[in-house]
Amino acid sequence: MRNVWQELSGLLLPVACAGCGRPRTELCVACRAALLGGPARRVRPSPGPPGLPAVYAAAPYENAVRAVLLAHKERGALGLAGVLGRALAGCVRAGTGQLGGAEPRPGRAGTPGGAARPGGAGFPGAAAPLLLVPVPSARSATAARGHDPVSRIAATAARELRRAGLPARVLPVLRQRRAVADQSGLGARQRRVNVAGALELTAAGERLLRRGLLRHDRVILVDDLLTTGSTLAEAARALGEGHGTDREPPVHGGCRAAVVAASPSAFEMNRN
Repeated sequence: MRNVWQELSGLLLPVACAGCGRPRTELCVACRAALLGGPARRVRPSPGPPGLPAVYAAAPYENAVRAVLLAHKERGALGLAGVLGRALAGCVRAGTGQLGGAEPRPGRAGTPGGAARPGGAGFPGAAAPLLLVPVPSARSATAARGHDPVSRIAATAARELRRAGLPARVLPVLRQRRAVADQSGLGARQRRVNVAGALELTAAGERLLRRGLLRHDRVILVDDLLTTGSTLAEAARALGEGHGTDREPPVHGGCRAAVVAASPSAFEMNRN
């Protein structure tokens, strides 16, 4: 019911820009440009945690970008998932080296992209889809917010990629195996300790792994925000734990990660 009310209230109540408060627009041109105006860049925190994959972000987490992410995540401005997903899709393309994208082609059902399945069904000529693996939120946080912001953004990003001719699907194969403390106010070392060993593969993820469908070279970890990198490093560890065999290198040796925004200091580390 909460999601229904949030969507109805967005239609009935006066709208203001989520980034700057300008009236009568959900997101103004200037704030949209802050998210989408520049190319996605590789970012890294300093110090970076061990096992952190290569991470690409669309914008620094400040000013309008910070306000937009918080409006979607904490205040249920669900209409912002479109622009946030588009920003995330650009980061996925940057992380895979596919910055252009082919023209969309009709899938099996005759719609752009078709239905993404392991092995590339619905995507003529594609060997396998990109697998967008969302970093899971705590169940309590999802319940309190009334939605899962990262999964919502990831689903929008996958649709954007399919429209651009890149096969992609969301694969929620990670879950929390224990509770973690609120990360706000914790330093980099404290965050690493807080999340260490907190994630694991789901039963479905284990099955896909045994069938050879959870290929590390197709996995893109996705989240809304990079700060210290501890959570993404833990997610890569949880995926890599299942790949730790002689035949298959650890997943964090080949997977990449994409986020909508990163801390300004992480952007500065890789500024040309």
